[in-house]
Amino acid sequence: MTRTKGSDSQSLFIQRIGDIFMEKVAVILFISGRVQGVWYRGSAQEKAEALGLAGWVRNLPDGRVELFAEGPKGKIGELIEWCRQGPPFARVTGIEKQWREPEGFKDFKVRY
Repeated sequence: MTRTKGSDSQSLFIQRIGDIFMEKVAVILFISGRVQGVWYRGSAQEKAEALGLAGWVRNLPDGRVELFAEGPKGKIGELIEWCRQGPPFARVTGIEKQWREPEGFKDFKVRY
């Protein structure tokens, strides 16, 4: 099979896009609105585990939920999109996002 110069550069481009999508990152989210008492933490844990992410989620005394997640950048993006809506009875009014370095968590837990 003979490759042309154009197909090599296209392959490199596609590989680079894949590398960006799979780059390991971490984020802390502060989710506000009606997010406590609506099974937000448990649902977030299920979603994060389904995406293969690690980290934790907990309620804050001020009524927000704090979530730390690490894993492939593309999967983190999917979790952030899910967090904008949350489980059925949640009403998310805002998300504050802070990018961090991964810490090496192996699983995703609800913290109390």
